[in-house]
Amino acid sequence: MDVTITPSRVAGRARAPPSKSYTHRAILAAGYATQTTVRDALWSADTKATARAVSLFGGSVDRSEDDSLEVAGFDGQPGVPDDVIDCENSGTTMRLVTAAAALADGTSVLTGDESLRSRPQGPLLEAIADLGGEATSTRGNGQAPLVVTGPISGGEVSIPGDVSSQYVTALLMAGAVTEDGLEITLETELKSAPYVDITLEVLADFGVEAERTERGFAVAGGQRYDPAGGEYRVPGDFSSISYLLAAGAVAGDEDGVRIAGARPSAQGDKAIVEIVAEMGADVDWNREAGTIDVAAADLEGIEVSVADTPDLLPTLATLGAVADGETRIVDAEHVRYKETDRVSAMAEELEKLGVETIEAPDSLTVRGGESTLEGAAVDGRGDHRIVMALALAGLVADGETTIAGAEHVDVSFPTFFETLEELGVALEREE
Repeated sequence: MDVTITPSRVAGRARAPPSKSYTHRAILAAGYATQTTVRDALWSADTKATARAVSLFGGSVDRSEDDSLEVAGFDGQPGVPDDVIDCENSGTTMRLVTAAAALADGTSVLTGDESLRSRPQGPLLEAIADLGGEATSTRGNGQAPLVVTGPISGGEVSIPGDVSSQYVTALLMAGAVTEDGLEITLETELKSAPYVDITLEVLADFGVEAERTERGFAVAGGQRYDPAGGEYRVPGDFSSISYLLAAGAVAGDEDGVRIAGARPSAQGDKAIVEIVAEMGADVDWNREAGTIDVAAADLEGIEVSVADTPDLLPTLATLGAVADGETRIVDAEHVRYKETDRVSAMAEELEKLGVETIEAPDSLTVRGGESTLEGAAVDGRGDHRIVMALALAGLVADGETTIAGAEHVDVSFPTFFETLEELGVALEREE
């Protein structure tokens, strides 16, 4: 689907969707449990992939009319799947489920789409092998398709921290139901650390104890996943909030935009609130009410690290394109290993819109002060975050901006374009 956006001012009230990161973890945690109701879950292409994996391990996930998920789990012992686990485009699903597969007494096969089959899984496969399981890449390159044979019983393992925090999350979640538990030593500094904080928060809510150690993390074995009252509620998603917040910052009228569903949590991407304010937007976050009010103002470029917030890079790049001066996004090398290389993707697509950028291996500099945004045809690269970030540019570009592959917003924010329309954005869809 192509979406064409005409420059527009935005105003009104919007609600962010539930957190994709929390929903993935909650669905799998509920799978490790017996019976759980997951409320306010994000039902998107990625989270559906995790739900299908839970079903293939012997559980079931049923969605009710109020968007709650009724999950019958496999009680800490995943069965051997009777089919290949297709994770489609979801890297989170593949990594979390790979560790779960290592608990099964038999062999599981995992694959995904072309993009996912290019993403690194080698360190997690090596960790499973070190724990006594068998885990291989069919192509011998550390990428899917993967073949995993268990069961593992726990132990000590070391793993790099600068490739993906999801390796740590996957091992912690699986380690809680092993016989011996897990001690994880980080070989390098942990990138995207707030995502592991999310994991620890979800584990605690499901009654599972895990902790940071001097060298990494540890989780005792023989634990049961058992949320209080058999329920878990997913918080709003700050990655998705970033697009609504940025829309208000670059195109909000004098009444501004109010964003609901923004209660504090362990999400690292809540940093977007302070970043947008630092760039000069008029922002007020009522943490108790869970609302953010934002109105447009003249923005100034800044330097910002995405070491812990990789999903914010596309949003920050677009903000930099609108801001005066330079916006330098640093500590970004790991952002190249997402659904697409988001550093190059944003540099190349913004340049189509007339924006001058400077790309380095671990940084992206956007020279907004030297650029004039001009409407153009751009490519979402099959990546939901690239699509949404380019849509923000279309709000203030001179002329129409047409985004190819816009349907990929279904991965994390299925109602994104409907939400923009409700805020006053003029857009057209073409299948």
